[in-house]
Amino acid sequence: MKIRPAQPSEAALIKELIYELAVFEKAPDSAQATIEQISGAFFADHPAVFCDLIEDDQEVVVGLAIWFLNYSTWTGTHGIYLEDLFIRPEARGQGYGKAVLAHLAAICVDRGYHRLQWWVLDWNEKAIEFYKGLGATYMDEWTVMRVDGPALSSLSAINQ
Repeated sequence: MKIRPAQPSEAALIKELIYELAVFEKAPDSAQATIEQISGAFFADHPAVFCDLIEDDQEVVVGLAIWFLNYSTWTGTHGIYLEDLFIRPEARGQGYGKAVLAHLAAICVDRGYHRLQWWVLDWNEKAIEFYKGLGATYMDEWTVMRVDGPALSSLSAINQ
């Protein structure tokens, strides 16, 4: 197994994996990112988002982790927010997910970050139990909020 940064030539593969994740999450129409957007985000001179690919022992890509830095005003340090973790179905149960989380945790520890966090769909009980087994805390007292689409446009116009 190998976890490595994605390369610019792999933008189409990243798009494919994002789509596979969207299908798994029952939202295939939500995967709208283009190859150009993916390339511009992950492979800019100073990227704000990162993509690691997971390879099996035959160097076949079996998954990805997309992450970026966040910041805690309480700890005064950055942390890692894991936007997406996806392992292809045929490769699940072989330790790839645990290895990726350990990899990201090691980045946090090495850089002095105090948190690694992510969201998990509430219906994905298997993943929730897996994450709890690794020491993750279920943050059920927090509710995710989002503004997008027409509401985002309306909100942006308030002070104009």
